[in-house]
Amino acid sequence: MKRSIGMATAGLTLISGLWVRAAEAESAPPPGVASADTLGYIPFDDPKVLALVAKIGAVSPYEVPPLGVKKDENYASTPSDTEPFSGQKPFKENFLEQVEYAGPNRALPEPEVLDTVKIGFLGPIAPTVSVATGGKSHEESLGVPMLQGARLAIEEWNARGGYFKRKIPFELIARNDNGLWGSSGNEIITMAYKDDVWAMLGTIDGANSHIAIRVALKAEVVMMNTGDTDPSFIETNIPWVMRDIADDRQQCYILTDYLYRKLGLKKVGIIRSSNRYGRFGVREIRDGSRRLGRPVPIEMAYKVGTTDFDLELGRLMEAGVEAVVHWGDAPECGLILRQMREKGMKQPFFGCDRCISPEFLEKAGPYAEGATFASPWNPRQGNPRLDRFRHAYHERFGTEAETYAAHAYDGMNMLVWAIQVAGLNRAKIRDVLAYLPRPWPGVTGDIVLSACLDDVGDVFLAKREKGDWSFRSRKDLGIPKGYVPPKDRLNRDFSSANPQAP
Repeated sequence: MKRSIGMATAGLTLISGLWVRAAEAESAPPPGVASADTLGYIPFDDPKVLALVAKIGAVSPYEVPPLGVKKDENYASTPSDTEPFSGQKPFKENFLEQVEYAGPNRALPEPEVLDTVKIGFLGPIAPTVSVATGGKSHEESLGVPMLQGARLAIEEWNARGGYFKRKIPFELIARNDNGLWGSSGNEIITMAYKDDVWAMLGTIDGANSHIAIRVALKAEVVMMNTGDTDPSFIETNIPWVMRDIADDRQQCYILTDYLYRKLGLKKVGIIRSSNRYGRFGVREIRDGSRRLGRPVPIEMAYKVGTTDFDLELGRLMEAGVEAVVHWGDAPECGLILRQMREKGMKQPFFGCDRCISPEFLEKAGPYAEGATFASPWNPRQGNPRLDRFRHAYHERFGTEAETYAAHAYDGMNMLVWAIQVAGLNRAKIRDVLAYLPRPWPGVTGDIVLSACLDDVGDVFLAKREKGDWSFRSRKDLGIPKGYVPPKDRLNRDFSSANPQAP
């Protein structure tokens, strides 16, 4: 079934009950507004998109669309020799097979009267104090850019016509993620049932995200995560949840491979924050080190906000570690590195993506040189979409775009695109995103969703050298991804694989 509506200027096509807008029928954007090409999204008239929406709209309310079930051979590109069970094939492996949505809500019609299309935002944008955050909240510096990135995406779509089918604007409903489990769940309920949002974006804190996505499951509303890198977030297997940023598991893998396969180290120490972010963040480094026969000899935890790390660094020195890995926020990271060097500790220093920031550089001072951190993307890629986004973001907010702004911008573009394609039906919006026909062309690079809807695209190492950050992929570093043949494991010397590697 395919018929055009009698409105030539709209360029809309109804396919099996779902509205799509043909790219060739789009009117030219107003002056100063990005075109479809530079905004970056999968074309509405892509044959695979048309086939997908046709399948979604061709079934009765009590049938599940024949979309198939995505299956992965390997979870999040785990290197074979760092997988659990010591190389033995378990009876069942989780997170390799997609979870279907089998409910009846694909049959719900669009509301007859609507002034705006609301999309929710949940993130740490105002300071709070709670036990869940370990006292005073500390993630507003991440949440505010995330909100700004999401807002910019909404404004750009509105400048191009808003929700194409009905010519009404999108509206961003922003709520603060204040660190209280019950309160964050209440915010989701408010947005889902009172604000009537069609999808949500957020959040950053791992503990609160776990509460939020369980409420989203009950409310049956899509939640796009763009800031929580907790590996266990996606392991809930909730079909309404997806993430467009590489998690700490994948960041740990590239660090572990680099530390042991490339540098040949044997004793790596860990210092981390004592909250959920630090505890779950280093899990795969700790487990991977043990499975490779080089267990972490010492792991020291500190309270968020600590400024004196004499005890923790003293213990690391006594353990005789060859390198130090830090997992926590940027201010503590900078202080730890500075105090390490002032103590005469010359070990290479590694860490997580949160530390690729001006706050780290301010605290570390001249000692930042040589520090190497995992990164979920390469902000120095030659990507015209990224260049345009950076310019637009700076013009709008007066600051430089960073990780959380860029991933939120990509995530919001994915949500709005799905609404344009699927119409105002939460289940169909979810279907379109869950079965993206190809990687999403984002400003952060190609976003590749796994079977459990986690971004498993490329990750990078960022090294501070000559006063700037340099970013290198696995290919640049000469280390493998995913399955590792026996000859390429620890008994192989990678030191000369790429002389340009850090």
